[in-house]
Amino acid sequence: MRVTIRAIGKIKGDPLEEALLTYQKRLRWEVSVQEGEIKQKVSPAALQQEEAKWLLAGVPMGAFVIALDERGKGLTSPAFSALLSQKQLEGFPQFVFLMGGADGLTPEVRARADLLLSLGAMVWPHKLARVMLMEQLYRAQQIQVGHPYHRE
Repeated sequence: MRVTIRAIGKIKGDPLEEALLTYQKRLRWEVSVQEGEIKQKVSPAALQQEEAKWLLAGVPMGAFVIALDERGKGLTSPAFSALLSQKQLEGFPQFVFLMGGADGLTPEVRARADLLLSLGAMVWPHKLARVMLMEQLYRAQQIQVGHPYHRE
């Protein structure tokens, strides 16, 4: 399985980087993390639009797109794992996860997503959410192979 995480903001040098890399190394799936930063001094609305352009520009044809959004659907870990398995069986060659900046996602990004996914009712710092997503990908992989990492 190929997974791409396109996220606004850099995690390099952050204490959370080690946790992100730990889960990424554990995954047998091909996972790439692409980080974007818009350095222009513009209004928050204009910045959000620039971030949206960057996020959408990296979505390949045929990918199943999941945008992380606090208003999205909440899934249990087994349901998330089952969703990934089902979409693979349906022929999706790649999953792309989109994570916006501090002001969230534009309506265009939400509309492009095949699924809006929430990591819970609380709002999380973006870098921590990135680690949480990577851990859930690892957990999904372990669920799929029947490993006892995930316990009900």
